[in-house]
Amino acid sequence: MKPNNSNLQRIALIKGDLKFTNFGQIIKSTLFKELIGTFVDELKMKKSYLTKTLDPFLNEEGQFEENKFIDFVYLLNLNTLEEIIETGYFNIHSTNKEYAPLVLGFLEGFYNYWRNIQRFMIKMDGYSLDENTKRSKAHSLASNNDAFKKMILDLYRNVHFNVTGKSFSIYRQLPSGAQVAFLADKFDFSQEVKSKNESLYHVPYVWEAIFEPPVIFYTQSSKRDGVFPVKDKRILQKFYMDCDEWFAIPVKVGRLLAIVYVQKEYLALGAGLFNLFEFATPEEFTKQKPDAVVFFGLDYDLFEEDERLGFVTKEDGVYYGLIPNHPEIDYFGYMKKIMLTLHNIIQIEKKALPVHGAFAKIRVGGKKSVNVMLIGDSGAGKSETLEAINKLPKELGCDFDILIDDMGSLHFNEEGKLMAVGTEIGAFVRLDDLQPGYAYSTMDRSIFMNPNIVNARVIVPQMSYEEISKSTRVDFVFYINNYETISNEAPAIELFDDLDTAYNVFSEGKRMAKGTTGEVGLTNTYFANPFGAVQMKEDHEKIAKNTFKKMEETGVKVGMIRTQLGIPGYEQDGPFLAAKALIKFIDELND
Repeated sequence: MKPNNSNLQRIALIKGDLKFTNFGQIIKSTLFKELIGTFVDELKMKKSYLTKTLDPFLNEEGQFEENKFIDFVYLLNLNTLEEIIETGYFNIHSTNKEYAPLVLGFLEGFYNYWRNIQRFMIKMDGYSLDENTKRSKAHSLASNNDAFKKMILDLYRNVHFNVTGKSFSIYRQLPSGAQVAFLADKFDFSQEVKSKNESLYHVPYVWEAIFEPPVIFYTQSSKRDGVFPVKDKRILQKFYMDCDEWFAIPVKVGRLLAIVYVQKEYLALGAGLFNLFEFATPEEFTKQKPDAVVFFGLDYDLFEEDERLGFVTKEDGVYYGLIPNHPEIDYFGYMKKIMLTLHNIIQIEKKALPVHGAFAKIRVGGKKSVNVMLIGDSGAGKSETLEAINKLPKELGCDFDILIDDMGSLHFNEEGKLMAVGTEIGAFVRLDDLQPGYAYSTMDRSIFMNPNIVNARVIVPQMSYEEISKSTRVDFVFYINNYETISNEAPAIELFDDLDTAYNVFSEGKRMAKGTTGEVGLTNTYFANPFGAVQMKEDHEKIAKNTFKKMEETGVKVGMIRTQLGIPGYEQDGPFLAAKALIKFIDELND
């Protein structure tokens, strides 16, 4: 089904090269006029009584005259409503007492409408190699956003005072400027790194980002579904990238270089990349051919029926992920999913084993540390079990460093040791599954997605790129089981006695789905990894069997941890009991 094109505003792009010094820069701007128009459309759709505010600004044909209303707002910033009515300049026949409640209701509604829009400030500014120059440019952009935010607040307060005749008793410095500001530039690329689509190199490439916390985005979808099919088709010359509609965001997914082209309607998802992956520098992306490229928000007509949620293809040695412009994919889970799918397919091609898991260096009582890999699908309890360690009694002396939060790869080094490499510097986790208050303690650096609904998520940076991108020894590999209740026959931690049993558990990929994807109930996902493994199953199978055989030969212990996270009533206690058992297990190793 082709998406419905709503005329309601979802995003505002603010010019970052302006130093906002007068209200006319806002009220007389094209953006302000567009916002008035879309807000009025929304009021008409809702059949709101506030549309009566517009009656004095309708022409003889009953059409709303936006320019006249904007003049009214401009004057209302300087004069009282009563003074404006008395001039007779506008066709306002109501008394001040009758018309003031309508204007005030419209003002409050429009102000809230503005603050619910995704707001981005974009400044085209030349990239510099000099660190002091870069700092100066970032400071200038932040200053422009501060001035813009102050202007918005002052405008709202001025109009409110001129309508009511009263000042506020409490002044709230509500976030009303840009939530995220970008510095972008257009770059010259080495010819050998270019693809056959020249338009890719004319769009703005983001080279710096500034966040104004708390950053909260509301998207049109809140869960992901399906897998991306891998196709054998050439696509690069079938579309054109309009430089006014697209932005390029270069990131490093582990050791891989990826360029993500984001249609402006999905900039909130693009902003999330900065909390999840390491930023790639112009010195890297202009001289190095990318390993992976993503196009997020392409014309829906480019996609076949089985590609409606996106697909993957390879062209001229580069893997591409393509996502259509559709409300259904307006969810950060799809952005992350396509990135990790590309990463995993490339790892399989390199003969490494991609793993959907969390990897941590855990210390107990100041003794020798143990590196533990936890493998499981979304909602199994990987991150939740590690976070639950923080809730254990302090006298146990346990702590941990997260080295991989969700996706990584396994390989053996020259000495035959099992090693892990990560992909993400941040985490994209459910608010409901975190310990109470954790997400809010990181509010100053987190991005919240749909915090008011089921499967609310937060993207929070956690690790350094140096830590996640280096090879780290793996001591234990555990499958995360969230569907079985702990009992004498099914302990919280269980080591497998033989290779076949272990391999079958991991390969079956069983879990109790919690609605974070399109699945509900007890499900199976091949190797708990819908990000490339199932699409490349034959090649993945060979690598996985070889990896498990080598783990057995080299003494890497393989087991299972039961988190009970998928069992009602155990959402908090389950991971806590699993963490407690894991710490006891490690402590006994050191005895």
